[in-house]
Amino acid sequence: MAETIRRGAKPVRRQGRAAGGRKGAQRRSAGGAVMDAAMRVLPFTERQLQRFFLGLILLAVAAAALFAATLAGLPQQAGAQAADAIGEAGYEVRRVEVRGIERLDELAVYERVLGVRDRAMPLVSLSALRSSLLELSWVRDARVSRQLPDTIVVDIVEREPHAVLRTAGGLALIDKTGHVLEALAPGAARGALVVSGEGVTEQVDRLAALLSAAPALREQVVEAEWVGNRRWNLTFTTGQVLALPEGEERSRSAILSFARLDGSNGLIGGQVASFDMRNPERMYLRVPGSAAAAAAAREKAEDS
Repeated sequence: MAETIRRGAKPVRRQGRAAGGRKGAQRRSAGGAVMDAAMRVLPFTERQLQRFFLGLILLAVAAAALFAATLAGLPQQAGAQAADAIGEAGYEVRRVEVRGIERLDELAVYERVLGVRDRAMPLVSLSALRSSLLELSWVRDARVSRQLPDTIVVDIVEREPHAVLRTAGGLALIDKTGHVLEALAPGAARGALVVSGEGVTEQVDRLAALLSAAPALREQVVEAEWVGNRRWNLTFTTGQVLALPEGEERSRSAILSFARLDGSNGLIGGQVASFDMRNPERMYLRVPGSAAAAAAAREKAEDS
C-alpha cells in the first residue's frame, strides 16, 4: 500500500522544536508571573532589590579579588581596593541604629559604634564592635549586624539592677550576679536592698534564693551583711538584726522558723533589738537596757 505524504506537513523534529518553544514560552511567562506576584508581596521596591543584588555581586567580586590577590601575595592591597569599590557603589556605613536601651547611657554606645561611619561595609568588623560593646558595665549581651546598603544595627541586652553594694569606697549598683553596674550617691540607695561584707558579690544569687524562701520577710529586709565569708546578718526596716547560722540548709531553716514566729508573735517591730539563731536549738534575744524583758521575750518565743 502506498503511503500518502501531505504537502506542507512539518517534519517530526521541527514539530518537536515548535512544541518545545511554545512550552518554553509558557514556562517563561509563568516564571514572569511568579516574579511579578513576588514583587507585589515583598516589602521592597524594584530599585531596592536591584541595589541588594548589586551589593551581592560586588561582595562576590571582592571575595574573588581577595582570593586572587592572596594567591599573588598581595591580599591587603587588593582587599582594600575591592572594599573601596564597594563603598563607592553606596555600600558604606551611613547610619547606626541602636535598639534595646532603657537604663544604659545611649551616648556610650554611639561613641563605640560611630567610629565605623563612612567605612565600606566589608571593612566593618562586627565581632570587634560586639567585643567593644560588651566592655560596657550595663551590657549583658550585644548583637551587631549589617543592614544593606548602609546601616549598622546594634541590639543591646541590658543587665537588670538587683541590689546596692556597700564598700569602703562607697555605694554601687549591682545585678543579680554581683556585677557592678555603676556608682551611686549616698542618698540614691534609699528603698533598695544593701549588701556588704567581703566576698558578698559572689553570694548575691544565694541571698536571693534565701529571701525567696520567706517572702513575708523579703520586703522588710533592707540590708544583708555577709559575715566572715560564711553566714548572713539581716537588718529589717525597723533596724532589728537577725543573725543566721552557717550553711544554706541551716540558714533557710532558720529564716523559715523566724518567719513563723514573727507571724504569731510580731517579733519585727517589738522591743527586741537583735535575734541570734546561730544555735539551731534556741534563739537568743537582745533587748537594750532590759535583761528581764529579754528573758521574757525569749521564754515567749521558746514556748511558741
